[in-house]
Amino acid sequence: MVVHWLNYICAMKILMVCLGNICRSPLAEGILQNKSDQAGLQWQVDSAGTNGLHNGESPHPLSQKVAKQHGIDISRQRSRRLVKEDFDRYDMLYAMAGDVVEEMKWIAKDKFNSAKVQLLMDEVYPGQNRDVPDPWYGGEEGYHDVFELIDKACDALLQNHQQSLQTL
Repeated sequence: MVVHWLNYICAMKILMVCLGNICRSPLAEGILQNKSDQAGLQWQVDSAGTNGLHNGESPHPLSQKVAKQHGIDISRQRSRRLVKEDFDRYDMLYAMAGDVVEEMKWIAKDKFNSAKVQLLMDEVYPGQNRDVPDPWYGGEEGYHDVFELIDKACDALLQNHQQSLQTL
């Protein structure tokens, strides 16, 4: 039974969610997938947006640029809209901001599962409900800041995951 549980934990499916799925969540997908691969975990990391305005588009050029500067290629990602079935498909859904969680509730309706939803920054600052700011309206520096925040949160996520494995 423990072996089955360990396999489940090591093969998690995680969805990163923001508004348009072109700035924050593609970075989060790329960063966490890269880190989980390096850690030898068989995680499947994906991303989606709540508004669907950019469906089929590549990540924002500045998100791609900043990711590439850190050795992560997110250019093949394509934006898609969050659907309520994602609550069945994924083990955990990380929202980039509180307004995103509210949109997730509206989209998921009866499939919304609060046990599967968390603000990404809560991995670093539990219970503080901090947002990853949307860099869309600013310049390149905002994308660097967002990368740093997400990178820190993904490190904490992996560390918290490792600690939970040690308690099994």
